[in-house]
Amino acid sequence: MRDYDEVTAFLGKWGPFQRLIFFLLSASIIPNGFNGMSVVFLAGTPEHHCRVPDTANLSSAWRNHSIPVRLQDGREVPQSCRRYRLATIVNFSALGLEPGRDVNLEQLEQEGCLDGWEFSQDIYMSTIVTEWSLVCEEDWKTPLTTSLFFVGVLLGSFVSGQLSDRFGRKTILFATMAVQTGFSFLQVFSINWEMFTVLFVIVGMGQISNYVVAFILGTEILGKSVRIIFSTLGVCTFFAIGYMLLPLFAYFIRDWRMLLLALTVPGVLCVPLWWFIPESPRWLISQRRFKEAEDIIQKAAKINNVTAPVVVFDPVEQQEQLPLKQQKVFILDLFRTRNIATITIMSLLLWMLTSVGYFALSLNTPNLHGDPYLNCFFSALIEVPAYIAAWLLLRTLPRRYVIAGVLFFGGSVLLLIQLVPAGYNFLSIGLAMLGKFGVTSAFAMLYVFTAELYPTLVRNMAVGVASMASRVGSIIAPYFVYLGAYNRVLPYILMGSLTVLIGIITLFFPESFGRTLPETLEQMQKVKGFRYGKKTKGSMEKEENSKVIITSF
Repeated sequence: MRDYDEVTAFLGKWGPFQRLIFFLLSASIIPNGFNGMSVVFLAGTPEHHCRVPDTANLSSAWRNHSIPVRLQDGREVPQSCRRYRLATIVNFSALGLEPGRDVNLEQLEQEGCLDGWEFSQDIYMSTIVTEWSLVCEEDWKTPLTTSLFFVGVLLGSFVSGQLSDRFGRKTILFATMAVQTGFSFLQVFSINWEMFTVLFVIVGMGQISNYVVAFILGTEILGKSVRIIFSTLGVCTFFAIGYMLLPLFAYFIRDWRMLLLALTVPGVLCVPLWWFIPESPRWLISQRRFKEAEDIIQKAAKINNVTAPVVVFDPVEQQEQLPLKQQKVFILDLFRTRNIATITIMSLLLWMLTSVGYFALSLNTPNLHGDPYLNCFFSALIEVPAYIAAWLLLRTLPRRYVIAGVLFFGGSVLLLIQLVPAGYNFLSIGLAMLGKFGVTSAFAMLYVFTAELYPTLVRNMAVGVASMASRVGSIIAPYFVYLGAYNRVLPYILMGSLTVLIGIITLFFPESFGRTLPETLEQMQKVKGFRYGKKTKGSMEKEENSKVIITSF
């Protein structure tokens, strides 16, 4: 009995049809790149200090000394959330006293920013922070905005697969693209922080759903050899291209509302793709809609200039291919035995902490020294060689050593940032980018590694649960960035330490490189360093026979 790949083999591997699907689906991922990281500029916090009203009767000397100063990176800067008590300094100004000469400023009483703040416009003309004064006592709202976006991502990842299974890949792909674009457009008209944040949660739901469904649709339409490249270099690289476009848009559009409006335009430009991207023939067959599936393959054959059989899908043969009843599995099956539970817990930690490192480094680019737009561009650019390196390394080297190696590398260079002298800012930025390279490479490998560890029965569930753990990591990540307000190097110390720690834990995973995929829970390999009793001669022979010289790439 022939499977789908064998039935459609006459189309070839890399014809015009496959190239069209590859690039159109990859292009649909570009808006995800800048929507996923747009909060970097939408919620940017410029330098600020307390406003002193123009109506206050102050001399020029007292107006210049109305804000206390503090030391930051070896230089004196105005305090962001305090000013000298206005009534007191107005009185001193009226008496003709001079600050610093007649009055000891250190002994003056201070008060909060009762008249609001003045924000620097050197970098941003306006952000949600400047519009709704999300600073000082309200500064907790800024990381919460980002975290709630990733809560939306978490919710979207729950429902996207189920919706596409129910209503079709193509329908849900364009529906979620519409959600992402439409609600981003509605955010432009937000009247307060609460409205902006609620809409941002919905944008997050559409953002991940679009990404996941495009990934599924591509892997189901494309052949086996192209499928792997699409799921790594195609999807990931075009996400990075979208990410690189973000600082370009933000550099020329400094107002947050106009920037958000501009970011919705590429989503609108994706509408014509509806007439070029087909439904998944595999999904249509699973729904027993054989005629529609055959029409798509016939059109693909015409595009590839090949002759298709008169009958592509024999309904009787395809009906026999469809499983009558699939064995039910539950999430507790991932913790059934000590070995499986250990692998699952380590996988959850690996995904979550790698996600924390990736998103914290991505969101922290405005806090690096130098031009935040250029830093964001470099942060996106470094992802392209990271994805290529991940693809090349996974082709030839053992999984756990490769992943542990790039995590060690990324974590170590992040820990070195604290040793960089204050004047060598370019070196700090370079180390941060190298750390991003290591963490991104590891992140790109996790789907392959996790899928190879678990048997067919629970593979999708295992990858899904691990992916949920990564969403939890992305929700936590903004608060790592928030710590930088108290100490510039503290986020790097924490990220570096956690990345090195998870690199060590990765060494205890079983190796999946060069082995056939397990089919049952009993065939899962053992965690390294655990004692499970002596192996019999028969079990050792069986383990040797399971080794094959293949890779997923």
